[in-house]
Amino acid sequence: MEILLEQSSRIIAHTDLGFKRHLFEEVRWDERLIGIQGARGVGKTTLVLQKLKSLDLPPAQAAYISLDDIYFTVRTLRDTAEEFYKKGGRMLAIDEVHKYPGWSQEIKNLHDFYPELKIVFTGSSIIDITKESGDLSRRALMYELFGLSYREYLRMRGIAKWPAIALENLLDDHRAYTEFLSTGIRPLEHFDSYLEHGYYPFGMKDPVLFRHRMKQVVRSIVETDMAELPGLDIRNARKMLQLIEVISGLVPFKPNLVELSEKTGIHRNSLNAYLHHLEQARILSLLRPSGRSTAVLQKPEKILIQNPSLLNTLARGMPSTGSVRETFVHSMLSKDHEVTTPAKGDFLVDGLHLLEVGGPSKKGNRSKGTEDAWIVKDGLETGSGKTLPIWVFGLLY
Repeated sequence: MEILLEQSSRIIAHTDLGFKRHLFEEVRWDERLIGIQGARGVGKTTLVLQKLKSLDLPPAQAAYISLDDIYFTVRTLRDTAEEFYKKGGRMLAIDEVHKYPGWSQEIKNLHDFYPELKIVFTGSSIIDITKESGDLSRRALMYELFGLSYREYLRMRGIAKWPAIALENLLDDHRAYTEFLSTGIRPLEHFDSYLEHGYYPFGMKDPVLFRHRMKQVVRSIVETDMAELPGLDIRNARKMLQLIEVISGLVPFKPNLVELSEKTGIHRNSLNAYLHHLEQARILSLLRPSGRSTAVLQKPEKILIQNPSLLNTLARGMPSTGSVRETFVHSMLSKDHEVTTPAKGDFLVDGLHLLEVGGPSKKGNRSKGTEDAWIVKDGLETGSGKTLPIWVFGLLY
């Protein structure tokens, strides 16, 4: 136990409190059991370490452990947490829970038997907590951490401190917001850099190596994280990676399951399940038709890579500008809004707002006659009427 506390103390001491993610203020930290999910690389570990450091408690009272530590190959989580509690522990942050078999049952037991111990756990977005044996869905307050928005990216770099703005407020008076926020800063000056490597916090540390590191992240998700999915044969990891490769060269596209099956060697009957797993892993985004069933294994109407930085990593050569634009808008909207594919236009948001996304010369021919239809244009600092500059979607969180 002393080894874990020493490691915890060291890593908390080196945690920077200068920039905190949007979720830091949203989490109800006073709850006894909190779960934070998210894709690899979006900053889950940093978030919980920042909370521990902000408590300013000794290691024996507030500690961080990671379940992929070799320590837990010979010791159980429950025994470790019990020892921590009996020696004065008050808050325990448990990272990488999906790496530890039976984690949900042990955390449930700790929650039930030690009511004075607060637990925060983090895990991959592939975890479906409602299907875990420990039945934590009724006990844990769950959150998901997404990658950096454009607003957070600018704040993290010390360029601008813009507030997050709700979509409805933007649509009500977008010109007032964009004119005010663009005063003293060119909102498009750093936009391309964000699209290339800004969605993941580690992209700012070394943009040159970002593409190489992202490919390692994708491989780890497929070969390691997905191994924890019930019923998924990890021997098919190569086919999963091949599926990602094929899709990244086609997005955005309307999937033809027969062609995808032929190109990847994945049986057609299994493709929808594979696509669903990749969506849960936050590698793909699957859009379904407006007004129809949203059943998980229904064939998607349209497929996108989950975020623009990932698209720039996976695409063969430079991705098309149109693909990047659509991917950005969808990635910013999908955190808090339902986005579907309409009969005309590119996206229907919450069943209300029709969006068409394009360049400076884009015209809204497909949405003609639709009252709540918007044109989203690249290359604009401010909009007018029913035309929005694309960068404002980076303010949504």
